[in-house]
This record gives sequence, structure tokens and C-alpha cells, in this order.
Amino acid sequence: MASEKSDLLQGTLDMLVLKIVALEPVHGYGIAQRIQQISREVLQVQQGSLYPALHRLEKRGWLKAGWHVSETGREAKFYTLTRAGRKQLDAEAANWGRLAGAVELIMRTAE
Repeated sequence: MASEKSDLLQGTLDMLVLKIVALEPVHGYGIAQRIQQISREVLQVQQGSLYPALHRLEKRGWLKAGWHVSETGREAKFYTLTRAGRKQLDAEAANWGRLAGAVELIMRTAE
């Protein structure tokens, strides 16, 4: 049975990108692939959403970018997490935990 794919909730893309980049330096296509793989094909990020998010995160100083040779032998823009990006990721992860807990409480409420 094929998994249903879901669009990302508004506001979660930045957090997921920061988390993936925190794991290792990675290029944009690799970020999209990792999100899809780790979510077991449930989440997918479109290029039209990903690249504006990467530029936004870089402009805010949460990501740093540099050109390097990718695994295919081509040059690609790789992103790394900055110290400010780590702090933002920690804050967003804590907020996500509170939000997820609140939604779970509501969903478990008997009618």
C-alpha cells in the first residue's frame, strides 16, 4: 500500500531544513531528498518552496552557503548550520514539541 504524501504545515519547513542541515553539510536537492527519505515518503518539499526557504534562512544568518563538488561531480551550493541557526533550531524544536503535545491532548479528548 502506497503512503499518502502530505504538504508541510506552514512554518515547519524552516525547522525541518535547519534539522537536516544540522546533520551534515548538504545541498538543496539533498535536503529535499533527506526530508522525503526520513519521513518515509510522507513529506515532500517542492523546489518552489525549498529554495526561497534556503535563501531566507541564509539571509537571517542561520545557514551559511558555499560551493563544493557534489557526489555527482558537479558543483553545488552546500549549506551548513551557523551558531545562530543552532539556537533557532533548538527554539523551534521546543516550540514544535509544545504544539504537538497540545494537538495530541485535543485529539485524545473523548467526545
